[in-house]
Amino acid sequence: MRAPRDDHPERQAEPGRGDEPRPDDWATRVIVRLEPRGEAPRWLSPVLTLLAVVVALLIGAVVLAFVGGDPVKAYLHIVKAAFGDIGVLSDTLVKATPLILTGLACALAFRMRLWNIGAEGQFLLGAWGASAVVLFPLVPAGTPAIVLIPVMMIAGSLAGALWGVIPGVLKARLGVNEIITTLMLNYVALAWIQFWVFGPWSEGGFQQTRTFPKEAWLPRLTDFASSVPAFGGLTTHLGLVFALIAAAVLSVVVSRTRWGYEMRLIGDNARVARYAGIDIARYVIVVFAISGALAGLAGMSEVGGVVHRLQDRISPGYGFTAIIIAYLARLGPWRVVLASILFGALILAGREIQPSGVPAMIQGVILFCLIAAEALVRYRVVIGRRGAVTSSVAPP
Repeated sequence: MRAPRDDHPERQAEPGRGDEPRPDDWATRVIVRLEPRGEAPRWLSPVLTLLAVVVALLIGAVVLAFVGGDPVKAYLHIVKAAFGDIGVLSDTLVKATPLILTGLACALAFRMRLWNIGAEGQFLLGAWGASAVVLFPLVPAGTPAIVLIPVMMIAGSLAGALWGVIPGVLKARLGVNEIITTLMLNYVALAWIQFWVFGPWSEGGFQQTRTFPKEAWLPRLTDFASSVPAFGGLTTHLGLVFALIAAAVLSVVVSRTRWGYEMRLIGDNARVARYAGIDIARYVIVVFAISGALAGLAGMSEVGGVVHRLQDRISPGYGFTAIIIAYLARLGPWRVVLASILFGALILAGREIQPSGVPAMIQGVILFCLIAAEALVRYRVVIGRRGAVTSSVAPP
């Protein structure tokens, strides 16, 4: 039988029946959306960056408390273990040295919106190139340090630059996504290192080479303790000078030269740069080469100034940490130096924090908070009601 017809359709709209929401229900719903900013105030980016770090540390404190630790004692221990006296400060600067150079490598590429995720592989190739000078050898045994060290610097930088040019050429000529190529080349570089340290260069079958001769060691402050007793035991080496010089040169070149202006223009608006006649493909290749050279120099400073040999796990992830450092520094060379020192402290002192994964977790949380802060720099959060005038809750 056919269902009886409802001669009262108005009942379908009766409140409380649950069939259809009332029209005024839609009008009272809260809407949250992101709205592009016209031009963000200059103070907004540094304030949000600082706030992102604070939030990340608070999240880390919550995690430490959850696993039964004391967040206040843990953070105070990090400060004391990294900056408590001149000796530990020297060790912090040693950890910061490769981070400065790899951070500069990422910051330079990111400034042109080239997402170089391959600083880790370029670091490894730089370490290999510097080691090849000693282990093949490319120079005669007994070559004085004043000759050998510059040759190692050149070899390490060239090896890193070559590893950077590969994704640069693929990006410039074939349009291949540089994130994929640089990321994959990291694993190729690690396999290349493992081949040499487990094979031709292995010392007694272990995953490391023989120790370099003294002429291949970068000078350390402790080497001058006979003249300056206060330098005794300080491990800071010449690689830090390389890093600071690189930061100074990069700061001037990027901000005060025509080359730097054109590079920044490409990053800000590639269409305008192309209309102005700038050869974007050439800049892509050159910037990738310089970025790789900086990371390669970091690898050279690590084998020459710290471990004095090539080994399987020479990097604890410097190239990946450099990505966070570049974002934290907002791509500024001198800010990269400061951020690298902070992360060097976290790496050095974090080894004594339990559970052991907390420092790496804090680094990851900082990265996510920085990404959120970057979104708030470009967009404002707008809260309103459907059919009503919306209002912004973010800074204008």
